[in-house]
Amino acid sequence: MTGRKAPSAHLRFIMPALALVALGGAMGAGHAEPAAVELDAPIAASASAFTPSAEAQFEEAFVHLEDAAAEPVLPSHAVDIATIDPPTEPAATALGEGVASYYGRRFAGRPTANGETFDPQQLTAAHKTLPFGSMVRVTNTRNGRQVVVRINDRGPFVRGRTIDLSRAAAEEIGIVSAGHGTVELELLEG
Repeated sequence: MTGRKAPSAHLRFIMPALALVALGGAMGAGHAEPAAVELDAPIAASASAFTPSAEAQFEEAFVHLEDAAAEPVLPSHAVDIATIDPPTEPAATALGEGVASYYGRRFAGRPTANGETFDPQQLTAAHKTLPFGSMVRVTNTRNGRQVVVRINDRGPFVRGRTIDLSRAAAEEIGIVSAGHGTVELELLEG
């Protein structure tokens, strides 16, 4: 040899590719397509080892998704939640409108009228006449917020008040800062 180096593997691949580009660029409108150029075996092997980019693989995945069935097949043990009836609201009897107040920390640990220990963090309330264990939905008429409480005490013993809520229940409907608020009461059945 006269000092010329053999072409590297990269050049062996790039040169035929450039020839194809040149042939394609030389074609004008109305010219016939050139015959396929045969690549030697090492170049064809390196061309088949081409790996698409992550973006191309991502795009390819979505092409296949469009062909997938629209409805998934559920396994035999699966439950289709669309066929389950939503829970029904318990029947309620309106008790009317009144004023709710709350009692909190200073009564914590003291016994209630039904014998339980008062916990201001439980959703409980005091009412003058409703049976112990009654569940009452209390709705703040100003903001529409609601809470369900269990009657476990007697009261309130302040004129003009209808129900005394635990502090947690009062926080739920937003009457803590004012100390009291107008509410609608409903006795829940069941």
